Order: sequence, then C-alpha cells, then structure tokens
Amino acid sequence: MDSKRISSSSQQHSRLRKKRTKREWRPLEDRSCTDLPWFLLFTVFCVGMGSICGFTIVTGGAARLVFGYDSYGNTCGRRNERIEGVQLSGLDHTDRKYVFFLDPCNIDIVQRKIKSMALCVSLCPTEELKTYQDLKSFAMTNGSELCSYELPAHKYPALPERLSRCPKLPVPRSKPLPLFNRCTPVDVSCYAKFAEAVVTFVGDSSVLHRLIAGVAASKEIIIGLCVLALALSMILMVIIRYISAVLVWILTSLVVLGSLAGTGVLWWLYIDHRLYGNDTSSKVLKDVKEEAGEELRDGGQALLVYAASVTVFTIILLLLMLFMRKRVALTIALFHVAGKVFIHLPLLTLQPFVTFLALLLFWVYWVLVLLFLGTTGNPEQNEETGLTEFRLTGSLQYLTWYHAVGLVWISEFILACQQMTVAGAVVTYYFTRDKNRLPVTPILSSVLRLVRYHLGTVAKGSFIITLVKIPRLILMYVHNQLKGRENVCARCLLKSCICCLWCLEKCLNYLNQNAYAATAINSTSFCTSARDAFVILVENALRVATINAVGDFVLFLGKVLIMTCTAFAGVLLLNYQRDYAEWLLPLIIVCLFSFLVAHCFLSIFEIVVDVLFLCFAIDTKYNDGTPGKEFFMDKALMEFVESSRRLERAGGRGRSRVKEATSEGAEMKPMAPGTSSA
Repeated sequence: MDSKRISSSSQQHSRLRKKRTKREWRPLEDRSCTDLPWFLLFTVFCVGMGSICGFTIVTGGAARLVFGYDSYGNTCGRRNERIEGVQLSGLDHTDRKYVFFLDPCNIDIVQRKIKSMALCVSLCPTEELKTYQDLKSFAMTNGSELCSYELPAHKYPALPERLSRCPKLPVPRSKPLPLFNRCTPVDVSCYAKFAEAVVTFVGDSSVLHRLIAGVAASKEIIIGLCVLALALSMILMVIIRYISAVLVWILTSLVVLGSLAGTGVLWWLYIDHRLYGNDTSSKVLKDVKEEAGEELRDGGQALLVYAASVTVFTIILLLLMLFMRKRVALTIALFHVAGKVFIHLPLLTLQPFVTFLALLLFWVYWVLVLLFLGTTGNPEQNEETGLTEFRLTGSLQYLTWYHAVGLVWISEFILACQQMTVAGAVVTYYFTRDKNRLPVTPILSSVLRLVRYHLGTVAKGSFIITLVKIPRLILMYVHNQLKGRENVCARCLLKSCICCLWCLEKCLNYLNQNAYAATAINSTSFCTSARDAFVILVENALRVATINAVGDFVLFLGKVLIMTCTAFAGVLLLNYQRDYAEWLLPLIIVCLFSFLVAHCFLSIFEIVVDVLFLCFAIDTKYNDGTPGKEFFMDKALMEFVESSRRLERAGGRGRSRVKEATSEGAEMKPMAPGTSSA
C-alpha cells in the first residue's frame, strides 16, 4: 500500500511539474528579470569604459587634446610643470593659447598626423608672411613669436637656426579651429597631397576643387533630396503590403523565365555548334593543324557541360517553385500584416532615428576618448624628430584594446535593444485579439519592459556577436596589412576564415533576433529562448528559407526603388540648375544616403516580418481554431491557413480515392489458372 501511495504521489507531482513548465507562448503579465549576471557584467564593463575616460581627464590627456601642446610637452594656455630630460619644458603658456605648426603641410599620410614642430603662440598669423623680416615684424607688433622659444624675435633674419627653428616660408594665412585651438591654414590647397591620397581616383587637383565646389553650391538640393529619401522610405513601409504580391509574382516569373531562356539559349548554341561546327572543323583540319579541331571539340564539350548544368538548375528551381508556392503566399500575407502593424504602431517608424542617434552619440564619445588616449601617458622624445610625444606604456597599453572591444560590444548592444523593442511591440500586437484594445503606446511599453527585465538578455546576445565579430575584424586587418606579401595559400585561408566568420555572424544575428522575440513572449532567459526559437524555425525550415529568400529580395528591390526615385529627382533638379558644372559627386552622395536610409527603415520592416512569422508558427503549432484554442492571427494569415487546409483536404480526398480504387482492383483480380476446384 505504501509503495502504491508513493507511486501515485510521484505521478501527481510529475503532472503538476509538467503543468508548471508548459509554456503558454503568449505575452506574460507577470515578468521576471532574465540573465541578471550578464546585466551586472555589462554594467561593470561600462563602468570600466567610463573609468578610461576619467583616467584620460585626470592625467591631462583630455586637456592636451582640447587645448593643444607644443613639441616640448607644454600644454597651451596653462602653466606647466617641468618634464625631466626635456629642454624648454615647464613654461608658463597662460597667454599662449593657440598651437602653431612650423610646417602644417608636412603630413604623414600613413600615420595620419602632422610631422612638424609645434609651438604655443598668442595669435595665429592673419596674413601671409613671406620673409623672415615679416616674421620679426609680426612678433614685435602682436607679441606672437612664431619661431622656437629660445630664439629672440628681433634677431630672426640673422640667426642661422632660423632654417630649422622657424616656420617654412611663406607662412600661410591661418585661423584657429573652433574648440580645438590649432592654427589651420585658410587655403585648403595646402592639403592637396593628402586629399589626392585619400581620393585616389582624382588625378588633377582642379577636378577635386570643382567637385567640392559642386557639393558646396548644391547643398540645399542635397538636403532636400535626403528629406525626400526619408519620406519615400516611410511611405514605402506603409504601402508595401499593397504591392508585395505584385512584386513577389513578378520576381518569381522573371526568375523562371530567365532560367528557361538561359537553358534554351545554351542548348541552341550547343546544337548549332554540333550542326555547323563539325563542317567547319573538318575543313579546318584539312588546311590547319589538328590543334584547331581540338579547340573546337573542347568548345562543344564546354557548351554541353554549361547547358546540362543550367538544365539541372532550372529543373531544381521549377521543382522548388512548385513545392514552395504556398510558402510564397505566406510571405505575401506576412508583408500585408506587417503593413498593418506600422499603421497601428506608427512610432515604429521612429526606431531608426532613435537607434542612429544613440549610435552617433556613443561613437562621438568613443572617438573623443580614443583621441584622449592618444595624448595620454608618459612623455617620450622621438628619436627621429626630437619632438616630445605622449605614449601609453606597460599595462596601460591594454586600455586601447579594452576601448576597442567596448566599441563593438556596446554598438551591438544598442542594435540588439532596437531588435528587442520592435519584437516586444510586434508580439503585443499579434497576441492582442481585439486590436482596438492595444496599449496606448506599445513601443514605450516594450522599452520599459526591456529596461526593467531584459537588459541582461540583450547584453548576452550582443556579447556572443562580439565574440564572432572581433576575430573577423582582426583577420581583416591582418589581411590588409599582408596584402601583396602573403602567398596564395595564406591569402585563400585568410579569406575563407573571414567568410566563414561572416556567415556565422549572420546566422547568430538571425537566431538572436528570434531569441529576443521568444523572450518578449515568455520572459525566458537568452539560452532558453534561443533553443525554443531554434526548434520552431527548424520545424518550419522551408517556410523560413522562402521568407528569407523572397522577402529579402523584395525588400532589396524596395531599396533600389527608393534610390532610383531619389536619383531621378536629383538629376532633374541638378540639371535644372545650370550653374552646376559638376553635379556627379552630389548625385553620388544623394544615392548613397538614400540607399542607407532605405536600408535602415526597411531593416525595421524585415524585423517585423521575422517576428510575425515566429508568432504565426507558434500560433499554428499550439492552436487549431477550436473553442479554447482560437487563433491569434490576423485575417490575412487566417485566409492563408484556411486555403492551406482546403488544399490539404482536397489532397486527402484524392489520396483516399486512389486507395479505394486500388483495393477494389485487388478484390476484382481474377484467380490464377490451376487454383480453381475441380
């Protein structure tokens, strides 16, 4: 009796545990924090990033960058302490607030810095100084000495050190940069060599000047066309649901017709070669060497191989189109519902702006701290130039690597926050039966849920992408450094590794995005959500392949459409303004910006489609439309499910009729001779 009681109680306990662990696959009201250790780790990492900035400020690196410093380690505009072993250090530069370079045009293109002695001066030269007498007059009049500190201003023309310690003549007219107190030549032709090195396709500096002048003259039109690209992108996100069916079937028809036409042309060329090539080859064999005939035969074999390969490809393509035609209809239905999502959730269109603003602010901060690190450290004299530079030594060198990892991880974290926010809003829309009862601001609600519960999940997912991206970036850097030096095998190996890491990164990005959607539904941790989403995707592998192939190409066509419309408007406007002699560069800028804007907006549309598909797959798996298991899906998706069921029922009836006919045939089969009774 005791054993029976124990077994029955254990069975009840297992049933209760199954009930507790069974997932509802719908947005939960009672949520809990997910991946809290990863949130704490990410917080500690961000504190470390902030500590690097604080270190550069405390040690004077930020001040040296902002106020500038001379070649002896003195910060301009401040009273300085003496540096041991460096002459002319420790000077009082309170009245000397500007950095002046003796040869500002001497630019090291490889190291991207000015290879010139720098001095702190009280005033930048406002006029061109052609002689040393002009240098003397400028110093005596304005009190701004442009030669090294140890040289007296009244002796400039007679000093033998003037050739190395005074600026190169003629001294161009310059003015200080805003915020950064550097005397910069007004005439940008000083940097023509640097510009030609950057813009390698420009051989004549006059062409560069005309292109820059064209951009400056047409800046209003460029801004207007960029606004047009923004408007077209937002409009396309709403109306794409009406034109998606046309685009998909036009694309499918073009692919099928193109493959059939290519196959027919190749077979026609092969038959033509067999009919007329043999006669030609026999005549050639009589007059010329046999090698010509061999070449003709090789050409015929190549055509045969090409035609056979394309035929196999066309047959496979037609079979795929035949078996995946239902799934193409699912892609159209998802596009239709995605358009409705943007109508009900108009704040989704602001997500690219918010994400871009967050990335821009972080990148500006990151670049500033990187520049601070470049002027932080211990003073060292350059053996070649004798100038004083500040460099990080010892364990401080790893601060730059830590800062570089922060660039990748935090950038991926910001992008992942966008994906989680969009997924949360779309999940709320999908699993709300009455769309009139949607929250007032689903986007803001999704943001609040993200900040309160799921920052750890986003930090973990973005860290996994960082682990793949950093090795790929390192390999790309090594490949660029060894370009022209490595052998063929090493180059092929490097490119293969880079390609494999890129493919792995794309797959992980897609899986992460679906994991964020599963977290938005069930409030589970990253690994659990990734596993559940992966199971759902594997069960619908053909649908996933169709949506990614067809949907991505349709969205690419949308990007091209926006770019071409903007470019067409740009051609009309730029050609109307007859003053613009060179409007090629403005048009290129407009095309690039319009494509980038279209990509940012349509990537949000792509995320919406992917989340809708995951919700649809979950809905069809756990619900069947019966009472108590009603579907959550939209009317367009419901019509797709009903049509699929009708086709399945029709196919089932056809198979049952075939079975009945087969069984009847077996019953009416005549008996074999010799088996009848006498």
